[in-house]
Amino acid sequence: MKHVNAILWKQIKDTLKNKEILIQFMMFPVITIIMEMAIEIKGMPEHYFANLFATMYLGMAPLTAMAAVISEEKEKNTLRVLLMSNVKPMEYLLGTGIYIWGICMIGSVVIGAAGGYEGKQFMCFMLIMAAGNLISLLVGALIGTWSRTQMMATSLTVPVMLVFAFLPMLSMFNEGIAKVAKYTYTGQIHLLINQMEHIQVEAQTAGIIMVNLLAAVVLFVIAYQKKGLE
Repeated sequence: MKHVNAILWKQIKDTLKNKEILIQFMMFPVITIIMEMAIEIKGMPEHYFANLFATMYLGMAPLTAMAAVISEEKEKNTLRVLLMSNVKPMEYLLGTGIYIWGICMIGSVVIGAAGGYEGKQFMCFMLIMAAGNLISLLVGALIGTWSRTQMMATSLTVPVMLVFAFLPMLSMFNEGIAKVAKYTYTGQIHLLINQMEHIQVEAQTAGIIMVNLLAAVVLFVIAYQKKGLE
């Protein structure tokens, strides 16, 4: 736990210096606050902007941040130095993962509060965001582990991020896209968040999210076995 804690604090300090990573965590919470406060359209559903940006946030921030951090430290050989200093790969991944998941949950709190969620609805919102952030984190770890350089990680992250972050939003306007989006974890989370007032987790919803989670875990294990963290 000492190694995990040290990695966690290392990532906090690095993020404060790395404006690109910091912006990813702050962008959607800030946009949500601005949109919820500044725009009011007659007939617009309650929590509209919070629900919209919440799904985009969990499909983008943890995924891109985890991939960027791992690939950058591999490219700069920082990770190799840590591993030579008796830090085990799983300790590094756990420390980095806890940090990114935690800061994404703080962003989720801001989005939920800006959307006006309270009480049980707020707790349900946070539980849904916690699950989504975790899956995105695993996808980001998969990309970061597979990539040799940060440029390679970016080239892999962008198309994956576009699918998971924007597909649910586009599904609101196109039935064809909706049929595809419902098989992604972000698509199901988007549906759950928009049913917050009368939320019901059906077997299909839970099944699709679990399949996405298991797929992310299996692919990460394969990438780790083939590439490792060095």
